[in-house]
Amino acid sequence: MDLSKIENFQDAVVTVMGLGRYKQGSGLGAAKWLMRHGAQTVITDLKDEEELAESMNLVMEWYEKYRTLYPDRTIYQPLFVLGEHREEDFVEADVVVQNPGVPSESEFIQAAKKKGVAIESDVSLFFRYCPYPIIAVTGTKGKTTTTKMIGEMLELEDEKAVIAGNIKVSPLESLDEILKRGEPTLVVLELSSWLLESLPDAFEAMEKGPDISVLTNVYPDHLNRYEGYGDYIASKEIIFLHQSTDQYTILNWDHETVRAMGGEVTGKLFWCSRTYQEEDGCYVKGDMLVMRRDGKDEEIVPLAEVALKGDHNMENILTTICAARLRGISLPTVQKIVREFKGVSDRQELVREVDEISYINDTTATNPTAVIAALKHFGKDKSVVLIAGGVDKKLDYEELSEEIVKTCKNVFFFEGSATDIMVKQIGDRVPVEAGLKTMKDAVQKARAAAVKGDIVLLSPGGSSFNLFKNEFDRGEQFREEVRNL
Repeated sequence: MDLSKIENFQDAVVTVMGLGRYKQGSGLGAAKWLMRHGAQTVITDLKDEEELAESMNLVMEWYEKYRTLYPDRTIYQPLFVLGEHREEDFVEADVVVQNPGVPSESEFIQAAKKKGVAIESDVSLFFRYCPYPIIAVTGTKGKTTTTKMIGEMLELEDEKAVIAGNIKVSPLESLDEILKRGEPTLVVLELSSWLLESLPDAFEAMEKGPDISVLTNVYPDHLNRYEGYGDYIASKEIIFLHQSTDQYTILNWDHETVRAMGGEVTGKLFWCSRTYQEEDGCYVKGDMLVMRRDGKDEEIVPLAEVALKGDHNMENILTTICAARLRGISLPTVQKIVREFKGVSDRQELVREVDEISYINDTTATNPTAVIAALKHFGKDKSVVLIAGGVDKKLDYEELSEEIVKTCKNVFFFEGSATDIMVKQIGDRVPVEAGLKTMKDAVQKARAAAVKGDIVLLSPGGSSFNLFKNEFDRGEQFREEVRNL
């Protein structure tokens, strides 16, 4: 199928693999957009009708609306294939739109590729058709904080700015409005490694990549989806490998793995660092944050006035400033957000204090490195009661287990393969209770173990799919149980 024009989706057969539950997520966003543009849409998901009832109802509501809104085009009723995938829905389609939660090694995706069927995602379609510059952000940690912080700067300058991608919002939700508006629109997208893997064909067709690419860091993660750490690193490199010479790449000098990628950059390279200051980029210089461009320094804000604390957050702030200034965001706007932005939910989020015990939601810490960062931040006097555990992603937990011994007074583990590994490594050096099945049980037990001045920290270090819908559901259940205390 010729993907050069949106109009070519009219009457095309398109399979959406993975519907999902997010109202503005990739699956629903893609299904709505495809129906709106006249595609014969097949929606297939391994979850059954009962699990996806809410999402199905939303799709059908939009189908009825589109029939009324677009009388000049054929709007096809979507076909749902649930509880299974059928090979014919992939090899006989014109296009397959792959939800980021679906592994690329899926036998159905591979079968479609062998037949020459185009494999796209909601993000790749957005890149193909959005005519305005895009800031793209990736990294193992910090990508959501960076994306949201950039997003607040963009929104301050343009209330119709688009903040989407891996933050539960499909950019296709905004694409038609952007095109209808016909005016330059500010865009920032958060991209997971899985979304990045859907982009090379689109980048090659456009002969360019993101206008500004940001890579915060790369740590071992998702190794249950990759053959090795090298493959995971390669997935992150996609963000800058297709850039033209007049596009920008922003890399974190302070992260050794990222620093080693500098030689692969094809666009204009800007470094961000708390220490290094030799080239163009954004740095901590004495007690001031400074942006350097063409060898000239621009003072941003004094270090003491930055709202978001912590070394890892400083790296996110520096990359944010660099991306915003390269995109032309005004200095007063950048200064205002740097002075006011205090973080995002689900990341070291203070939910509530009860009886002088602090309850912290860090549910998106799904790998050991992220949990270690939280423990080093909160556990200086061994006052942490940790709620952790879940499903292993073929990661190394030894360093995390040692940090738990140093910083935690009690640990309550959800059941799962990651838990089994950590329980063996910790041994009897810290009181541990493992095998918990509900958030209510975990919060109640943590409360009983905590005393005045302690911190109850949810920071799992593993994925959640054995007990929760996803990490965000896990975080919301934690918030709800803490509210009920």
